[in-house]
Amino acid sequence: MPEISADREEFYRIKRLPPYVFAEVNKLKAELRAGGMDIIDFGFGNPDLPTPQHVIDKLIETVQKPRTTGYSVSRGILGLRRACARYYQRRFDVELNPEDEIIATIGSKEGFANLAQAITAPGDIIYAPDPSYPLHAYGFVIAGAKIQPIPAITADDYLQGVKDALATADKPPLAIVVCFPSNPTGQVTDLAFYEEIVAIAKAHDIIVLSDLAYSEIYFGDPPQSIFQVEGAKDCSIVETISLSKTYSMAGWRMGFAVGNKRLIAALARVKSYLDYGAFTPIQVAACAALDGPQDCVELARSTYKQRRDVLVESFARAGWDIPPPDASMFAWAPLPPSHAHLGSLEFSKQLMIGAGVAVSPGVGFGENGEGYVRIAVVENEQRIRQAARNVKTFLADSV
Repeated sequence: MPEISADREEFYRIKRLPPYVFAEVNKLKAELRAGGMDIIDFGFGNPDLPTPQHVIDKLIETVQKPRTTGYSVSRGILGLRRACARYYQRRFDVELNPEDEIIATIGSKEGFANLAQAITAPGDIIYAPDPSYPLHAYGFVIAGAKIQPIPAITADDYLQGVKDALATADKPPLAIVVCFPSNPTGQVTDLAFYEEIVAIAKAHDIIVLSDLAYSEIYFGDPPQSIFQVEGAKDCSIVETISLSKTYSMAGWRMGFAVGNKRLIAALARVKSYLDYGAFTPIQVAACAALDGPQDCVELARSTYKQRRDVLVESFARAGWDIPPPDASMFAWAPLPPSHAHLGSLEFSKQLMIGAGVAVSPGVGFGENGEGYVRIAVVENEQRIRQAARNVKTFLADSV
């Protein structure tokens, strides 16, 4: 059998992706757990709160009906798209046409990735925040684009970075990605930010992709939609949202892309070749989530806020000052000064070995994430306090 030459060992698109930083941490976590170690896991943003009972009941009711377990509709059933339109009207006072301005996606991640495939040609330039959720850059890298990372510790940093990049660019980028509330930083923004982004998009004919996955996990003023800006619907703008965190439905994989008809049609075209949509009973249950009682959302929000407060207070007493995030289920924590020299990846490993606490290294979210770790408040208050005690011992013993 002929040998494969070294230059053919990796496929083209795989070679464009850097080593997955989180894989190192996850491998170590698995090894430690296999050895019997209790790991308090703040590394993965996987909601631990239960899915609301009325949503589960609707899933069970629907799955027992004939003809609901066959192929579904790639764009999402009309009833679900209408429920999404009602959510936007109720929450943002934004009117969307469920026929051609909304598409249901298998989680917002799938929608974002397939939209990148739909609109990108090799060599296109994309402005993406750094740090940010890895897909915001690498969804486009996989599609053949070139990423220009823009520092994004705050919304003001990002906006100024976009303006500076445009001022020196030979040509505008194909698209700008925005994500507020931010994963990983928990930073929020206001309507004035979106007004400037929309003005930039109009002036330079740029596509804008807004990730609003954490629209309902906030601790101050409610986050806004880019479509609340007058004239935004006249631009090439798509916004993605998700039920994963709002209703603790991460594994259900249910989200939406909404906005510009041409972009939604392009996404629908790609999806029609790739999938038959989410399982119909899940789509029906998602309608129950969006249209049903919303006290479950209030409860989730208050739970994450209380956990955030416990994290900030208990870790401060342990010797690690963490700024309280304004939104999301994440805290963006600078490395303790005594351990900053380690870098985020090595610190994350040593913290897990020495304290039994797993976090996500900031460098996994981009070069500007170095010096930070992301902490997901997906453990209960008792476990958070235990983690703080472990951290206190670790910091004292490892200086």
